Amino acid sequence: MFECVLNISEGRDELVLDELSALSGPSLRDRHRDERHHRSVFTLINDPEQLIDDVRSLIGGAFNRLSLREHEGVHPRFGVVDVVPFVALAPDERARARQLRDDTAKWIASTFGVATFLYGELDGGENRTLPDVRRRAFLTLDPDFGPLAASASLGAVAVGERPVLIAWNLWLANTTIQRARELAANVRSEDVRALGFDLGGEVQVSCNLLDVGRTTPSMLYDAVASQMTDSERITRCELVGLVPTSLLEREPPARWEQLDLSPTSTIESRLGP
Repeated sequence: MFECVLNISEGRDELVLDELSALSGPSLRDRHRDERHHRSVFTLINDPEQLIDDVRSLIGGAFNRLSLREHEGVHPRFGVVDVVPFVALAPDERARARQLRDDTAKWIASTFGVATFLYGELDGGENRTLPDVRRRAFLTLDPDFGPLAASASLGAVAVGERPVLIAWNLWLANTTIQRARELAANVRSEDVRALGFDLGGEVQVSCNLLDVGRTTPSMLYDAVASQMTDSERITRCELVGLVPTSLLEREPPARWEQLDLSPTSTIESRLGP
């Protein structure tokens, strides 16, 4: 069983998002949209053959319906289909997940003429990160497949292989974007990627927890809360996508609501009996 968590540069047109959901087939387990980020996260999980069919259907639908020409949103992006990470839910299947990644990147480039960049473990042992791709793409890093320039309407795509990570946001009140960026920098580590965003009257510390064996949402919440001053406060937390049950079991049930976690937001709960 494999997961693919596609980040699509559309978070406002509900009709289009419903169409893309339908194209995602039986593999679609969750969809999270954000109007201000202008971004949606589609979580697909299935056996490899069905998963690839549904991933390709969703990507083709996004390319047919969306364009970057008039896109604006606070989240960094360089493609209509911005990020396509594959995740092996069984740790000994990571080599197969990398093969799914490579095949998908080649298919995107050959079918749509869109540049694709790989991230994760590469041939030769290099471990390229998604921030590396965003920082270096078309400057000091050529695409792995496809044209050497981004498409004006479709952009480029980062296709990766990674372990399970948790995308999780903290919404803050009575503070500034400068402070949100400062707090994000203070909690950033090899286990946590964090950015501060101005969302039009509200600010957010947006986080990716890369190793939940070492850093959990409650640990991150407490780290941010401990640095807040005067009337600054965390108003709510927001989970983006799904989490493994093993993470939920590590968090005190009394904090689940505070952290926006629940038994229904686990990977296992969406797969059925």
